[in-house]
Amino acid sequence: MDKVSYDQRTIWIDKRRSSGFRGVPDAVWDYHVGGYQVCEKWLKNRKGRKLLKDDIEHYYRIVVAIAETIRLIKEIHEMIDKYGGWCKAFL
Repeated sequence: MDKVSYDQRTIWIDKRRSSGFRGVPDAVWDYHVGGYQVCEKWLKNRKGRKLLKDDIEHYYRIVVAIAETIRLIKEIHEMIDKYGGWCKAFL
């Protein structure tokens, strides 16, 4: 792996854009934790290494976990709004 980039729902892991992870939503690619863009940071930490089968499977699990986190956060916010906002939702 030599260069990480993102374009049209694909995370590219090489300069030629011949290898990558397809079907990754923008919100997942853009998701930040602690000031880091999770999907990009994980790959950049492996720059210069060949991704093994286990690495690829792990990365797909990260992408799915982020997508599910985004979905759950949205659902939680909708419920809080439904019950009157933060102050009233937890009475």
